[in-house]
Amino acid sequence: MMSERKVSVYIATSVDGYIATENDSLDWLFRSEPEGDAGYGEFYDTVDTVIMGRRTYDWVMEQVEGKYPYEDKQSYIYTSRLEESTSDITFTSEKPSTLIDRIKKVDGGTIWLVGGGAIINEFLQNNLIDEFIISIAPALIGKGIPLFNNSKMEHNLELTDVRRYGQFAQLHYSIKKAND
Repeated sequence: MMSERKVSVYIATSVDGYIATENDSLDWLFRSEPEGDAGYGEFYDTVDTVIMGRRTYDWVMEQVEGKYPYEDKQSYIYTSRLEESTSDITFTSEKPSTLIDRIKKVDGGTIWLVGGGAIINEFLQNNLIDEFIISIAPALIGKGIPLFNNSKMEHNLELTDVRRYGQFAQLHYSIKKAND
């Protein structure tokens, strides 16, 4: 029997819907301090698998000076470059639906689709995301990398929770699947 694992996007955006500036900066996000960790710890404790795109992985590795912060999770990094995987990190160009089907066949926790925008949109277009947890930061940045970029599909969402962390509003949505 397949487990009830879910693919979650837990992410912060500016009020105008950007996840980073055009040059991948998150300075706008770090200028606004949420209350506590904005629920990150509670969410992270449910996660056992992390998926991200190569640009996001490179950005994370630069920020943490080469010490991968998700070593306690199984990680999949989407890339077109040939790279040797490690015990915790699998570099892949596997079709997203194939990867998610394989992961969901094994019991476990939440599958966190970290980002960036391109990989989130690819998973969204393939109807592979189960929920969004979006923290809205009190900033307008005008242009940059949008969270949602020209999705070719319509998606019905259900608001399941709203939380406030200082100046941050956090919206929890589940994606209503065709059979819901």
